[in-house]
Amino acid sequence: MDFNSSISSSNISWLSSNESTVSPATVDWDGIRHTVRWLVPIFFGIIAVTGFFGNLLVILVVMLNKTMHSTTNLLIVNLAAADLMFVIFCVPFTATDYVTQYWPFGTLWCRSVQYLIVVTAYASIYTLVLMSIDRFLAVVHPIRSRMLRTEHITKIAIFMLWTVVLTVSLPVAYSHDVVVEHNNVTNETVALCQFTSNDLLDLDTFQMSFFVSSYLLPLMIISGLYMRMIMRLWHQGSGVRMSKESQRGRKRVTRLVVVVVIAFASLWLPVQLILLLKALDMYEMNTMTKVVLQIMAQTLAYTSSCINPLLYAFLSDNFRKAFYKAINCSSRYQNYTSDLPPPRKTSYGRTSTTGF
Repeated sequence: MDFNSSISSSNISWLSSNESTVSPATVDWDGIRHTVRWLVPIFFGIIAVTGFFGNLLVILVVMLNKTMHSTTNLLIVNLAAADLMFVIFCVPFTATDYVTQYWPFGTLWCRSVQYLIVVTAYASIYTLVLMSIDRFLAVVHPIRSRMLRTEHITKIAIFMLWTVVLTVSLPVAYSHDVVVEHNNVTNETVALCQFTSNDLLDLDTFQMSFFVSSYLLPLMIISGLYMRMIMRLWHQGSGVRMSKESQRGRKRVTRLVVVVVIAFASLWLPVQLILLLKALDMYEMNTMTKVVLQIMAQTLAYTSSCINPLLYAFLSDNFRKAFYKAINCSSRYQNYTSDLPPPRKTSYGRTSTTGF
């Protein structure tokens, strides 16, 4: 997704030189530039610092504690890895693009940043789809899905996810380039990182397809899975006997995944709507309010890369204790207690686990 030119319109130099329907006298471009130069570094700086340390902590906590290894936690690590990549490779350069009013990093990094933004966005949302499938199988088909819900199968699913995402996102890299534009307001020539339409892909088609494939379709799948899951959680009709503790634990795990999905959907909704409206020629950057709204929408979308560790800390006792130990370097919580009861023997003589 071309955040720099299609969502936030790259930078204010590009805005002022391309909004031909708006007279420079009617728009306070200097005021917009000033607002952007102090607003973006503050917001993006908070996102970068919080996202880097939070997601790194999630990865370390899970990988260094064998008691936390489970299918759901492996997917949580994958989600944190995608968010960490975004924070490292995308946020600083997008912020610099806003502040400098031009793209100073060259063609290769222009294409790389836009490519990685799309890759990490796809990786995040479809990791949530995998997490929802994992929860669906654990709740609705706890016995029959046991052979599928293993660490080995989960690692294969994660590998396939990244392979597909890295492949299908390649057109994004080839559709971006550094374009030299003349600013009619300042009478300057600047280099901008922009989407360049070609015979295979134009901007409107790309924005529409990205909206459907990265937001609408996966959320429809997730919603369908959770509707079925909620029905099963509150009307236990699977014939599988579970203690009240097991039921509470299963609901806690599912609640955490639901909240993570809702947070992602909510934070990405404004910027996805702007993408859709732009593709339909229903949104023009012609006022200070719209500029600020787009910056805020992009900031909310970027916030999704750093909010998950906070959700884990609030909703998972297991993660909260692990975070506490990692931050304080103490042995107070040497042994971690799972959000679910310990494994138990089933009537089939196998170990039953449903949590993380």
